[in-house]
Amino acid sequence: MEDKSASNKTLWAALLVGTAASLCCLTPVLGILVGIGGIASIFSWIEPARPYLIALTLGILAFAWYKKLKPVRGGEIECACETDEKPAFWHSKVFLAIISVAAVLLLTFPSYSGIFFRSAKATPLIIEKENIAMATLSIQGMTCSGCEQSVNKALKDKPGVIESSSDHLRGLAWVKYDKSRIGFEEFRNAVEKTVGYKVIDIQGGMK
Repeated sequence: MEDKSASNKTLWAALLVGTAASLCCLTPVLGILVGIGGIASIFSWIEPARPYLIALTLGILAFAWYKKLKPVRGGEIECACETDEKPAFWHSKVFLAIISVAAVLLLTFPSYSGIFFRSAKATPLIIEKENIAMATLSIQGMTCSGCEQSVNKALKDKPGVIESSSDHLRGLAWVKYDKSRIGFEEFRNAVEKTVGYKVIDIQGGMK
């Protein structure tokens, strides 16, 4: 019984560490979706430790599966009846599989976070050619593709923005917009107040 209890703790530990590894990517998306502005940067400090947390999560899961699948030695069975006893769901391979899938989904969240921001086909905009402009934002705090999706969403939701893209590795976002309807200050507010990252600089054109 003690061994089963320890096994369960191991599984919950894997899920907890996996969640911790993904917080820096989860919070920007959740902040945008539920309308809680400015929470994206709360867990950005976790990003440097993310590779180690991922490795720890996978190590814990591998150990849990090893313990579950390894053959039982004769000396480890106290009585024959124990071999026929059906384990509770919480100690079963199905539960272990569920926890494993949940952990993997958390760890790979940045790769599919964009699906949460898919929107209906936009209404075509009629814009005078001379009003179309480009801007480059230098942003501090983006750590993954999930952060990029959040920044893009916040900018695209602003009236007058035609297109938006970003790169967390370079810490940049690019905006194509109608300068007669929106300007730099609105871009700054979209990123800082809606998402929570710091806009260091905004320049006209591409960079």
